[in-house]
Amino acid sequence: MTVISYQPIFQLTRGAIVESIHFGAVAVVDSSGKLFAWHGDPQTTTYLRSSAKPFQALPLFENGGIQHYRLTSREVALICASHSGTDEHVEVVRSIQAKTGVSEEDLMCGVHAPYHKGTAEALTARGEVPTSNRHNCSGKHTGMLAYARLKGYTLQPDLPYIDLTHPVQQDILRAFAEMCQIPAQEVCLGIDGCSVPNFAVPLYNSALAFAHLCDPRGLPEKRAAACREISAAMMAHPDMVGGPDNFDTLLMKTLSGRLVCKGGAEGYQAFGLMPGALGPGSPALGIALKISDGDLKGHNRSVDDPRGRVRPAVTLEILRQLEAISADELARLADFGPTFIVDNWRKVKVGLASPCFQLQRG
Repeated sequence: MTVISYQPIFQLTRGAIVESIHFGAVAVVDSSGKLFAWHGDPQTTTYLRSSAKPFQALPLFENGGIQHYRLTSREVALICASHSGTDEHVEVVRSIQAKTGVSEEDLMCGVHAPYHKGTAEALTARGEVPTSNRHNCSGKHTGMLAYARLKGYTLQPDLPYIDLTHPVQQDILRAFAEMCQIPAQEVCLGIDGCSVPNFAVPLYNSALAFAHLCDPRGLPEKRAAACREISAAMMAHPDMVGGPDNFDTLLMKTLSGRLVCKGGAEGYQAFGLMPGALGPGSPALGIALKISDGDLKGHNRSVDDPRGRVRPAVTLEILRQLEAISADELARLADFGPTFIVDNWRKVKVGLASPCFQLQRG
């Protein structure tokens, strides 16, 4: 039987007619490698984008970086983050840099305005130009440079730490591939928005990596310890992982201690459910999903802009179908879905936006 990679996953109606349909694919995998549930083709290969950040931090943490640099749990979370560029985020980035001997001038992530609207407006009001520490990936890049210093890797103009052939990136690729249980040479490589290598693997393998992150039993001791540090830090400090209006942050706050969540650009979302999240004795689950059209926009909600809503809405619907989220928790996250009223400029209800899929079970 031929499986089409992407299947209808979210639709918008106007009156009684389906006016628009988004397509997507989902893989749900437990920590033993069993395909627990899926929609579309779970072997669909696509880039993780920023969903890879927890694994890009692994070499630093499993080689003793937390202890060597005396990093706090908040700092660990921010190294795995797509932060919103608030003053608090910049303060934590600077703290990591002070401990590790990394300078903001060393970062090669580029510069963009803070994702957090209030912070961006405040910078403009006082005439302040954003710098690299405001970039959502500044924690990740600081962590990469800290790892280079820890290992004594040289940094040269003709071989910077962002180059795929640099030992920093080779170590990251190796760790990522091992978490996904896929040969490193089978990981498709591209360049991310922040200029470091990014990885494309089947949704199944990405979901498996998140299942291992949430339940690292069976992994080598140092890696298992690093996974526990990462998941604990992200769940304890979700405000560091995203920001005040960020879906990852608000979802982890709502499902406190049960879920590790990291979204990516172009409609990618990955998250892991901790052991017991579905009930006593339930296995850890990793979930990876991709909205095929990229979902048009990034991570943050905006009541004035309906774009970028599909990925969070589908995430909530997956959690609902898995019975991993309560009605009360869904109500607290209602701004993100899973269903929206479609209204017009007079705020008259003219249709509905809603998920249109049912997970298949193994």
